[in-house]
Amino acid sequence: MNQPAEKLPPPPDRTPDLDDDFSGLSPRRWVPHYLPQWTTPERSAARYRLVEGGGIELRIEEDQLDWRPEDAPLRVSNLQTGTYSGEAGSRRGTHRHRPDGLVVRTETPRQLLWAPAAGRIDVTVTAGRDPGCMLAAWLVGTEHRDEADAGEICVFEIDADAIGPATVARSGVKAHGDPRLTTDMAEVTLPFDASVPHTWTVLWGGGETVIGCEGAVLRRIPQAPGYPLFLMLDLFEIGPAGGHYPKTATIHHVRGWQE
Repeated sequence: MNQPAEKLPPPPDRTPDLDDDFSGLSPRRWVPHYLPQWTTPERSAARYRLVEGGGIELRIEEDQLDWRPEDAPLRVSNLQTGTYSGEAGSRRGTHRHRPDGLVVRTETPRQLLWAPAAGRIDVTVTAGRDPGCMLAAWLVGTEHRDEADAGEICVFEIDADAIGPATVARSGVKAHGDPRLTTDMAEVTLPFDASVPHTWTVLWGGGETVIGCEGAVLRRIPQAPGYPLFLMLDLFEIGPAGGHYPKTATIHHVRGWQE
């Protein structure tokens, strides 16, 4: 007999530190570029549409450039809660996730718009079913204090071709350049079609990361980054361009509490 799923705790009984339904896109909260230091502005810029009544539709459009020529084909529209880089030509910057050595092409100012070291986030999304696309939410180390502060909490990665009556997503922790962490990623199954609105939750701090969806715990991981993290919400098209455009996914609401 299946055991009932462990329930997530209720959110804190106080006003969220970040509360956005995207009735507008505030520059005090969001940078609409994907890791802009590693590329150029016309390649990092997000394509999006504000939805009437709230929410933001991330879009991949037919004329959109690859994020970096070296990574082609790879196009992305991303929102993130800050930026940091060293000077142009250096290797210092947020999310040095490539093993071949990223170099700063566009020096970006340090913007810590929201960079909690521990807390809780609830994010409500609708994933798209456009071929070749992936919707993701990550918390990544800012690295502005130390390049070892590079770990990532992968709240979810949802490939379009994994969406059906049940949906398979990836979730967990990635060490990247942080020797204090161990990469621990796993597939989780959601008993519903993720192309309808649903809410993901992550709680982290005190050496533990808990990831859940629709009120149920999916993963409990005995490690957590202990330094400032930027929130990144992104829609990728991975692979050659093709099919119908625009390709879309929707972020309906984000709420966050910093410990």
